[in-house]
Amino acid sequence: MHDVTFRLVELLELDITKQRLDSTHVFSDMATFGRTRMMGVTIKRFLTQVKRHGREVYEGLPAELLERYRPSQHQLFGSAMKDKERRTLLRQQVAEDMHALIDRFGDDERFNNMDTFKALCTVFAQQCEVVEEKVQVRAKTGGDVVQNPSDPDATYDGHKGPGFQVQLSETCSEENEVQMITSALPQTASANDADAPGEVCEDLKQSALLPGEMLADTLYGSDENVQACAAEGVELVSPVSGKAPGGETMNIGDFNVDEETETVEMCPAGHAPKSSVHDPETGKTRTEMDTETCAACEKRACCPINQTRKGSHVDHTAKERRLDERRRNEETDEFRKRYNKRAGIESTNSGIKRRTGMARLRVRGKESVFHAILLKVAGWNIFQAARSQKMRTFVSDAVGESKRIGRNARIFRNLSAFSHLLRAYTAHGTGFCRSNPAAKTYGSIHPRLGLA
Repeated sequence: MHDVTFRLVELLELDITKQRLDSTHVFSDMATFGRTRMMGVTIKRFLTQVKRHGREVYEGLPAELLERYRPSQHQLFGSAMKDKERRTLLRQQVAEDMHALIDRFGDDERFNNMDTFKALCTVFAQQCEVVEEKVQVRAKTGGDVVQNPSDPDATYDGHKGPGFQVQLSETCSEENEVQMITSALPQTASANDADAPGEVCEDLKQSALLPGEMLADTLYGSDENVQACAAEGVELVSPVSGKAPGGETMNIGDFNVDEETETVEMCPAGHAPKSSVHDPETGKTRTEMDTETCAACEKRACCPINQTRKGSHVDHTAKERRLDERRRNEETDEFRKRYNKRAGIESTNSGIKRRTGMARLRVRGKESVFHAILLKVAGWNIFQAARSQKMRTFVSDAVGESKRIGRNARIFRNLSAFSHLLRAYTAHGTGFCRSNPAAKTYGSIHPRLGLA
């Protein structure tokens, strides 16, 4: 994906200095279960293996247990799903069954090395706990837990559901004829967007596609991320989370602060402080003002100076000052105009899912899912390049030259196959997969076009 993208950026002479960042959810080829059903399916899968590899052991298990998990539609969950109380009792029963099976087969070498038994132990540890020798179902588990034993790598996002996600960075310069995805960072669904900017910048740095400006939504815009991106020479443009103080309330941004020393030189009313001392260890600056001056100040009602019996003072940190400056900048027309381009990546998220089928993949497991995502992103970039007049001219000139000279027929065949691949990709949107006949020619097209 990186090789194809870098070469296409060169061929199309794209401006990469301005990019935008967002994540999009990806479902793998697995069913979506609730907690109780997922626990029950985990038991069923293990019992199937026990029956296959040790029938005498399987038949020695309690008849009630075997009946509950007998392969039959709605045998376990059919009637209970409509009643909250019965669902609770059923979930408790399933949890106790899991615990009993773990105790029964935990020391049996014939079965405790099976993947289904390991999945049973993992799911039980995530969903349940034993308190005073009594099995209890956890009230909350978080998102980083198994969602389906058939795809143990998939996790959960509270807004988008189970599966995976991918962080996408895309060019957004008005100078570009087409925009292209420069970085794709596959993750599990529980990964936090707030942790992504640093990893994306590192990926772009390795690909020599690092921008000067990165637009992102509020989740990415923590002060820590802004500072980390700035260290790489990237300006992260993102709104600040939380609400700014309303009305006429003032804050540290209204004070005249020396950014190098983080000390206050003057208050909003134009009064110099008695003292302003910055503590490098805590990162805090304490500024003390004259109490009589503050009491007589016309801006006292909206000033953040705290008046106590010991005096008048205000504490601030460099982070608070920077956040306040960003909030003030967000109110300007210049920021709004600059930030408007971020919304364009939403159409890219929708388009790549619609064209390549990335919304729901045909594979399971982290390795296969990540591989499929990267291939589809590479296919999307080729699709975007095919829309460019510059790329069409490049292919047309190369084919025309091959025809005119009448030699090197292999190059002509490869270029023709490349054109066919682009047409097939545009028409079917299948991307690069083994089932796509057009993709079989990719191996020979790739080196001849210099895409690597």
